[in-house]
Amino acid sequence: MTRGSRLQPAAGRSCLLLVLLLNGCGYALLGTGGASNFLPPSVKSIEVPAFVNKTTRVELEQRVTQAVADEFVSRGRLRLVTGPQNADVILRGSIDSFGIFPIAVNAQARATQYQISITAKIELLDHRNEDKILWKNDQYRFSENYDVDVTTGDTFDQETRAINAIAVRFAQSLVANLFEGF
Repeated sequence: MTRGSRLQPAAGRSCLLLVLLLNGCGYALLGTGGASNFLPPSVKSIEVPAFVNKTTRVELEQRVTQAVADEFVSRGRLRLVTGPQNADVILRGSIDSFGIFPIAVNAQARATQYQISITAKIELLDHRNEDKILWKNDQYRFSENYDVDVTTGDTFDQETRAINAIAVRFAQSLVANLFEGF
């Protein structure tokens, strides 16, 4: 072992102190305890009724609701149930606004990139406790960009695929926020 490769005692104490301080301040890796800290361990089931669609975009609520339900199932923390009688918690939502905006164009002035923006009202209710609000956000915003291949004629299909993909990422973001309690 070379002289430079050994940890000096003072440096070792400093590292140990830093680790202890960080642990004491509540720092943790994402996904390592947020769900158990925010939701009591007794919460085992969730109902995700269809989101209310307050936009003019047809089927948007179906895609978002399905993506949110699928995300809860994929995390394995809660069992998805149909009907409030079997639910410990209920996630209710409405999609209040939806927009698609061109943000980049090519030399022919055709849009090559769009931004999709969704604003939703979300409530997580403790159904076992008279639907007490556990988490609420009246202006949950999510936006993401997607590229368009202008060389093909399937712009509508590209938009539909982008909306499906964005619904999944919206769901991932929302469920992560719910589990972390933000």
